Amino acid sequence: MAVLDDLLVDLAAESDVLDTLLSPRDAAAWRTETPAPGWTVAHQVAHLAWTDGVAALAARDPDRFNAMLTRALQEGRLDFVDQEAERGAQMEPAELLASWRTARHDLVTALGEVPPGGKLPWFGPPMGAATMATARLMETWAHGQDIVDALGVRREPTARLRNVAHLGVRTRDFAFVQRGLPVPDAEFRIELTAPDGGLWTWGPDDADERVTGPALDFCLLVAQRRHRDDLAVRAAGAQADRWLDIAQVFAGPSGPGRSKGQFA
Repeated sequence: MAVLDDLLVDLAAESDVLDTLLSPRDAAAWRTETPAPGWTVAHQVAHLAWTDGVAALAARDPDRFNAMLTRALQEGRLDFVDQEAERGAQMEPAELLASWRTARHDLVTALGEVPPGGKLPWFGPPMGAATMATARLMETWAHGQDIVDALGVRREPTARLRNVAHLGVRTRDFAFVQRGLPVPDAEFRIELTAPDGGLWTWGPDDADERVTGPALDFCLLVAQRRHRDDLAVRAAGAQADRWLDIAQVFAGPSGPGRSKGQFA
């Protein structure tokens, strides 16, 4: 359980950083438009609160989670994720923040109680508790990026980015499948410079296809929070170069991402 325990500590810490940025903000700040079209800061937090809550439900009561998902699909509510974000965004900021705190604390507890080897149902394939914790950390960081971009503030990158980068590497094949492209038949070598100057690596040393750059930039790329041309991530090899154009660490349809030069 050591790996899961460490992931849950990182998840809680990533959430706390965002909470600290949000808690002193007035109502006008919560209504600020973020780079995600149609979503304010409140929508971003509402999305985190709802998804953390349903992830906890999936961990504690898989049957109820599956029933909820089946009911939404039967009712034709294919955009229920956006609907829940809209609903939550109508709450008063203090109430919404309290709701997210409750949901995320409950999620950490629920994931810690999942038996070793247990699988959680989700909107895609079932996943283990460690994978769910990593996915929730990634979402917290990515939606947090939208929030800090909207508010004009900056978060210091930390070693927790390794979790996001790892998920970005693991979802390489998914990005190709998502677009109906052939999956590369060989591993890539990934070398990323960590925030402390160290090196994080994946894949064989002698791989022909390679990706290098700052870990922060790689995470911004795979989360589609920055345009590739605005980042210092580099590829060697045609397949690696194609991947950097289509990489996405999140499930669901590919989004438009961000425009070149959108951010200073």
